[in-house]
Amino acid sequence: MCGIIGIVGKAPVAPLLIDGLRRLEYRGYDSAGIATLNNGDIVRRRAEGKITNLESVLGGDPVDGRIGIGHTRWATHGAPTETNAHPHADDRVVLVHNGIIENFHELRLELTDKGSVFGTDTDTEVVVHLISSYLADGKSPGEAVQASLARLEGAFALAILFAGRNDLMIGARRGSPLAIGYGEGEMYLGSDALALAPLTQRICYLEEGDWVEVTAGGAVVHDETGTVVDREIRITATSGAMIGKGNFPHFMLKEIYEQPSVMGDALHALLNPWNQVIRLPEMPFDLTRVSRLTLIGCGTSYHAALVAKYWFEQIARVPTDVDIASEFRYREMDMPQGGLAVFISQSGETADTLAAIKYAREQGQHVLSVVNVPESSMARQSDGLLLTHAGPEIGVASTKAFTTQLTVLAALVIAMAAQRGAIDRPEEKRLCQALTEVPGRANDVLIHDERLAEIAHEVAEARDALYLGRGTGYPIALEGALKLKEISYIHAEGYAAGEMKHGPIALIDENMPIIVIAPPDHLFDKTASNMQEVIARGGRVIFLSDAKGIERLGNMAAATVELPAVDPFVAPILYTIPVQLLAYHVAVIKGTDVDQPRNLAKSVTVE
Repeated sequence: MCGIIGIVGKAPVAPLLIDGLRRLEYRGYDSAGIATLNNGDIVRRRAEGKITNLESVLGGDPVDGRIGIGHTRWATHGAPTETNAHPHADDRVVLVHNGIIENFHELRLELTDKGSVFGTDTDTEVVVHLISSYLADGKSPGEAVQASLARLEGAFALAILFAGRNDLMIGARRGSPLAIGYGEGEMYLGSDALALAPLTQRICYLEEGDWVEVTAGGAVVHDETGTVVDREIRITATSGAMIGKGNFPHFMLKEIYEQPSVMGDALHALLNPWNQVIRLPEMPFDLTRVSRLTLIGCGTSYHAALVAKYWFEQIARVPTDVDIASEFRYREMDMPQGGLAVFISQSGETADTLAAIKYAREQGQHVLSVVNVPESSMARQSDGLLLTHAGPEIGVASTKAFTTQLTVLAALVIAMAAQRGAIDRPEEKRLCQALTEVPGRANDVLIHDERLAEIAHEVAEARDALYLGRGTGYPIALEGALKLKEISYIHAEGYAAGEMKHGPIALIDENMPIIVIAPPDHLFDKTASNMQEVIARGGRVIFLSDAKGIERLGNMAAATVELPAVDPFVAPILYTIPVQLLAYHVAVIKGTDVDQPRNLAKSVTVE
């Protein structure tokens, strides 16, 4: 997770920026930088690697200035370099950016034609030149930012300074969090309130689409139409758990809403948006020579493996087994020499998964781990490592860890398929583009939160619930049922929709809610038939689909939730979010401990 801090201060801000970046180190990063305005001139210092490297740069070449911005960043692709580190700037504008700009390629071509000169391959740099072009046309900084935001597609948080304006910092958010801090004659911006904790207890969180003009005297917040709006200023403890929740009542809800941002971070580490190519870290094995894949995980991570099985077999054309880690080694199967075993975990410390790694090694397998914690036992015991960049996940029920696992596994599938010749170059670009759009579409999904909160009242009255899906929707049905069970304590099951008539249909009556996951893919008609079987027996269907699917079948359901139209390849990632939100709201209605459900632990370190 990239990190942002900005300060309009009364004294030199460089030391405070560095301190703020240190408080964001937990998010993970591979480069850092700051920028200030010194007598109106933009001054930048950036460095690869850790913040200590940036401090060394500043020690030899310090910066002055009472207004500044700072950033910690994961590289977009390839090795991290100073050139690609934030802040990015031209002679008018300097800014830092979290998230992903989906349409940067078109904007870059347009701006290049107008004379802009680009020095990086990042998506962020187009925002610099876009704002600068509007300034050149005579717009004010606020007008230039508003016009630029209207052109951007994707999920982002921005902090922006302008040459010659020592009194102004502008922030903006869409799908990626940004907080305003209020001080005494000083003001702050931060992607994480923890970065602002030593500076102020007065925090305001921008809402979706907001942008803000910050001066030493205060902040003027605009909504996406440009209308000035009021946003609540909260008094928050500078230490303790609540500041980590921001303005959310539970960590789980906060982490659900962080998903557009952290999925963008996961993509930044693997996907080159300019060339539409996945760049995997160097690994001591050849993906083109893998004859069989084995995917292993526990709980939610096992469901991520089930989704990936469909992808690996349909797209990369690689035979794939999926195992629950706690059962894997007890089958005592012989594994093909040189096979690849992929282990999936949030913590990287799950005892069953670590034991499964040992067995796979004894069977001559290459070991690749998809994990959120780079220093974990799993990471250290692996031949190759793909980090999910989800950042700390406090809620026991996994949310953002799951969707970032899916994002990383999708990238691995594309890379493997391309290397093995299973897809051609146009198909590779199409799949990369679909994956690039995920953070923005995830943000669109979150706007249905109120609708899901309404539906939750009906589900909360049930004793049992059923989730149905086909293809990659089937593992999402399993995940939805797991979420409802673990935090609301309602018995729920996920089924492959075609299996209903082989037994579970006997359970259907007017008291059972059935959540149907139905993206309009090649299996939609099959899912529709299974849904009609349920309705004919009195089942109350909650139907998740896009506008096209709802137009066809929505009138048959008790309730519908419309999701954005997306490529079927990425549908399981996005259809995860409403089942997470539904489980969350049901648990809140029932009054359970959402973040720490009974009998559960975040990391299961015993068998």
